[in-house]
Amino acid sequence: MVPDVSTGSDTRGLIVYLFGPGRRDEHTNPHIVAAWDMAGAPDPGRDPAATYSQLAKRLDHHVDLRTRELGGKKPPQHVWHCPVRTAPGDRYLTDAEWAEVARRIVHATGIAPEGDEKACRWIAVRHADDHIHLMATTVRADGRRPRTHRDGQRAQVECRKIEAEFGLRRLKSGDLTAPRTPTGAERAKAERQGQTVTARQWLREQAYAVAAAVRTEADYFTVLQSLGIKVKTRLGPETGDVIGYSLAAPGDTNAADEPVWYGGSKLAPDLSVNRLRERLPDQEMADRPRYATYPADPWRHTTTAIHAACAVLDCGDDAAAQGHLAAFGDALYNIASATTGPHRAELRAAAVAFNRARRSATRADHQAATALRKAAKELAYASDAPGGLAIALLFATVHLARAAAKWHEQHGHEQQAAAAEEALGHLQAGYQQAATPVLADLARRAPQAATAGRFEQDVRAALPDHADRILADPTWTALTTTLAQAETAGHNPRRLLAEVGTQRELDSAERPAEVLNWRITAQPNRRTQAARSRSTISGTSSISAAPNGPATPVAARSWPDPRRGGR
Repeated sequence: MVPDVSTGSDTRGLIVYLFGPGRRDEHTNPHIVAAWDMAGAPDPGRDPAATYSQLAKRLDHHVDLRTRELGGKKPPQHVWHCPVRTAPGDRYLTDAEWAEVARRIVHATGIAPEGDEKACRWIAVRHADDHIHLMATTVRADGRRPRTHRDGQRAQVECRKIEAEFGLRRLKSGDLTAPRTPTGAERAKAERQGQTVTARQWLREQAYAVAAAVRTEADYFTVLQSLGIKVKTRLGPETGDVIGYSLAAPGDTNAADEPVWYGGSKLAPDLSVNRLRERLPDQEMADRPRYATYPADPWRHTTTAIHAACAVLDCGDDAAAQGHLAAFGDALYNIASATTGPHRAELRAAAVAFNRARRSATRADHQAATALRKAAKELAYASDAPGGLAIALLFATVHLARAAAKWHEQHGHEQQAAAAEEALGHLQAGYQQAATPVLADLARRAPQAATAGRFEQDVRAALPDHADRILADPTWTALTTTLAQAETAGHNPRRLLAEVGTQRELDSAERPAEVLNWRITAQPNRRTQAARSRSTISGTSSISAAPNGPATPVAARSWPDPRRGGR
């Protein structure tokens, strides 16, 4: 059961909508199911003699008295509106049941506490099977305004109780860190324009993708503008610094043909300018020149940082853990944008799903996650991953997403845990799509029996407690190929197995050989490292400085544009 509190100032206008046909003739049999006084509330839906104006006048009675006391100045935002909807698949509620829901919510939110004879006037209108609209005018009989602080949160808490008592689907409890949901008008506008998402949702995803990739605040606004998004900044009166900003989607205008603006914090709490600054590098670091790295480096760096983040979630430092989850949310956008192949769509879906899991009421220590965020930003400018590095990275994201879901569940973050589980499902699907043919190819190119037998002895010597499970794993044959490749790259297979086997426990791994395969794949090539070291010492390094301007990162250039047909 979902309540959605908002305020306005047009009593009659809202009544006209509630008792009217709806924007698409979806309203059927509108009528009042509960009110402050059922005998004193005209019902235009059931009484032919009752008019919208009569009902508005009755609801505005206390407001009008207060207006006269104020010398003709009406109290601001005096109309309180709260639709309450059951979840898809819930049973049908009778008018009497909806009336009880209405009375409990106006009591819980402070609009009309039970037994308070001076409470606000309110009505509950039903015009569909699955929801009602609560409407109130927020001036009490004694002229005071009601105590509605955190009314949305209190309505949510009461709805969770009602769900349990009425046998309805139990929704996840929130913690006031979720982004604003699109309004009905925004959704209707998107439908009319043939869009699959609203302007608010589209802007949010674009902002997240760009923020994940850029290094400075200036780059953030520059890249957004390069995507056709209108940017409006608000400057401080004394310092001239940016203290806020708003975005408008291309072609999204109001009735006056003016852009429809959305403030950064209204898109999502962590997209406000202050929250963005916490996650962007300091200016001194941002001013340093970027360097062209070897193609494998960004992929290996990100994989290593993600493995380290898994350990942080187990260390008991909640602020550091939350910081790494926020950085992981950024990393998913860059991984999705830098990845090629049919599994890319699953990675994009995972990035969007994880947005709800990247925030909680726990304040994040973003400095603790600098390594992960820095590695992810390298990936935003990277070329395609050589070998199986992209799949090794994807395998690591599956593990971290599972750990994130567990961490949120342990901390009672129901919505975040569900979001992490949803992201995990997309990452697992993407991994299977990408890894299955690669593992099959590795198995096809397995070394001769004598070499495989030597690797078997290495496994038994390096990992005796897990050897039988590793050798029985269906992906053992693929692992022998990876071990042969690692040996060619300068690694000692036995020492390498011992090293990667202790990176994290193997007891819980369903396929330990598969885990070891991707851990080994992510290891650097020893011979290449030695060659690079000699090249640097001799002064003939192939690493060259690159410009530090606001180059458009992969994440911004390749993220899909659903409002332009890129669905």
